Amino acid sequence: MTRIHPTAEVQTTNVGTGTQVWQHTVVLAGATIGRDCNLNAHCFVENDVVMGDRVTLKCGVYLWDGMRVGNDVFIGPNATFTNDKYPRSKRYPEVFQGIVIGNGASIGANATVLGGVTIGENALVGAGAVVTRDVPAGATVVGNPARAVDRGLL
Repeated sequence: MTRIHPTAEVQTTNVGTGTQVWQHTVVLAGATIGRDCNLNAHCFVENDVVMGDRVTLKCGVYLWDGMRVGNDVFIGPNATFTNDKYPRSKRYPEVFQGIVIGNGASIGANATVLGGVTIGENALVGAGAVVTRDVPAGATVVGNPARAVDRGLL
């Protein structure tokens, strides 16, 4: 059963069964949200966003136009995404830079992911990392700018 908190504003009808949307979260009309997702409090999902099944958005996550989020993805609190390389007030690009997050990937708290980046399947982005380029499938990246590390060291 889909549950939407009374203070949430969910404009889309494309919400999968079993998904929960919590307090003060906004989902715009063009978004697609998969099954069994959990959108925590104070999140925002723009129109041109597609989320797979079993995605967790922790508090304070904003997903912007052009984002594609695979199945079984975890996005930690206050992770930040961008979709415009040269943002200016009231001057929009012809096409926003998309971000693709592969199946099973995890994004740590307060990580920043720049537009145009692909995060591969089962990759792990450490808390606070600044991701400026693609992350290969299965890789763990940390730091600013984010660099791959051996998981055995963590």
